[in-house]
Amino acid sequence: MSWRTIEPVPAGAMLTDPSLPARSERFRLGVNYWPSRTAMGWWQDFDEAETGGDLARIAHAGFDAVRLFLTWEDFQPAPDRVDTQMLDRLVAVADMAEQVGLAIMPTLFTGHMSGVNLIPAWALGGSHRDPRFRIVSRGQVVTSGLRNWYSDPEIARAQAWFAGEAAAALQGHRSLWAWDLGNESSNCVPSPDPVSGRDWLRRTSEAIRTADPAALVTIGLHMEDLEEGRLPGPADAARDCDFLTMHGYPIYARWADGPTDEQVLPFLAHLTSWLGEGADVLFAEFGLPTFRASASGARASAADAVGREGAVVLVEEGAAAAYIERALSALHSAGCLGAMLWCFADYVTAAWAAPPLDEAIHERSFGLWRADGSAKPSLAAVEAFAGVARRGRLRDHDWIDIDADELTAHPARHIPRLYRRFRERSAAGPM
Repeated sequence: MSWRTIEPVPAGAMLTDPSLPARSERFRLGVNYWPSRTAMGWWQDFDEAETGGDLARIAHAGFDAVRLFLTWEDFQPAPDRVDTQMLDRLVAVADMAEQVGLAIMPTLFTGHMSGVNLIPAWALGGSHRDPRFRIVSRGQVVTSGLRNWYSDPEIARAQAWFAGEAAAALQGHRSLWAWDLGNESSNCVPSPDPVSGRDWLRRTSEAIRTADPAALVTIGLHMEDLEEGRLPGPADAARDCDFLTMHGYPIYARWADGPTDEQVLPFLAHLTSWLGEGADVLFAEFGLPTFRASASGARASAADAVGREGAVVLVEEGAAAAYIERALSALHSAGCLGAMLWCFADYVTAAWAAPPLDEAIHERSFGLWRADGSAKPSLAAVEAFAGVARRGRLRDHDWIDIDADELTAHPARHIPRLYRRFRERSAAGPM
């Protein structure tokens, strides 16, 4: 069904319904979005009706927010040029989101995505390269390294300028919730020192607020930023951001109690808030890659809940739904601003031919909807959290027995130990 045939929802209706908590008091419930058909090729192969239909489906499922990703090379093909057609498409997405009552959180400088780093050609030529992640530019895997945008003045200036241009395009838009300054950017380049990272955060956030004084700003930090003490970290981000975000997946945490250990998420949220001197935290990414137990969709037994495709761990859809229900409950109880699931839908087979999905097998099946458009069991778990009030704040940190400098200096030593203390404290009663 085209979005144009759906009865429009009055602008902001989902945020102002008197039967629901006020917007500032709502537990934000969101999803990370790429279209199933195009994956990361979305902005080049943009279909307005397709996107509108997806957003309507998201809103109908009970979500109130969507996180979007602005592929850096599409939006800024040269350091002194922003593609106005891409900005027009961004505004069109914001208009469609407003029509169905969704708030949006656009993410700048994407950048790192699902196991590759998507980088404009003009930002290549440096020495930084993470061997885990292929670098893709103009659709091709390249061998060149990245210039470090925290310490390279030309890159930093270009990014600040683009941030201001993007913010100006959405200035005052009713669907805009917040700007995200980057998706797990340390997987592209970490800041070489605290000063460079803080200067970059200040410069980029100021560019946004100059263009739109009412805009909220955050940055997409992730689990490895804490595990490895990367910069900028929560303390740096808290200086310039209105709230912090964290991404976490027990499937990637060696210290977790298995791939469906939901307590990893509130632990990371608490740690992020503590390092950020009490800042609010949105848990902006969590989820699981799934497999379907049978053609009928029947749930697997507990023994069959986790499977493998080669070296890749996949979780049966029913077990994944139970995990998401527990995770949402844990994040809500902890006092997070809200939670955003990764991700909207599985990708169609045709999208597997291009990076990152050609090699990142598990990234193909994190969706809440299957590639054929049918809903996975996880969606039923989401419905229970639609429109609920936020509960408290991330304040109880008495289980942390070291100072922030010690944690940042020796994270590999302390994070597994602190997680055990967190679990013991949680088992003792409500935090």
